[in-house]
Amino acid sequence: MITGSSTINYKIGNERLVKVTEAASRKLASLLEEKGKPNGALRLAVIGGGCSGLQYTMDLVEGPANRDILIQASNVRVVVDPKSALFVSGSVLDYSDDLQKGGFKVTNPNAVAHCSCGESFAV
Repeated sequence: MITGSSTINYKIGNERLVKVTEAASRKLASLLEEKGKPNGALRLAVIGGGCSGLQYTMDLVEGPANRDILIQASNVRVVVDPKSALFVSGSVLDYSDDLQKGGFKVTNPNAVAHCSCGESFAV
């Protein structure tokens, strides 16, 4: 019986792609631990939609998939697919526990327009 190789091919990125603040790192580490994925990662992606045309999605994953870019920041990992990397390059991932606008927030220098809800952007 011949089995295929299960090697995942991914690239290593750095904080020039996505910088993770200390607050975001602490919260992400806590969430991964809570979900039983202490060695997991946050997937940051950009999809079409929202008021301004593009929006961010985030999900907890086991690790990088094929062609992903893996960023190791502080004690956490963030993965970004190559298409999303074009949109998020130079961004900062932060976390706030503010009641009104709390949660993970991406500050993106490439975004030229944002909607008033703060959930979508245009480049």
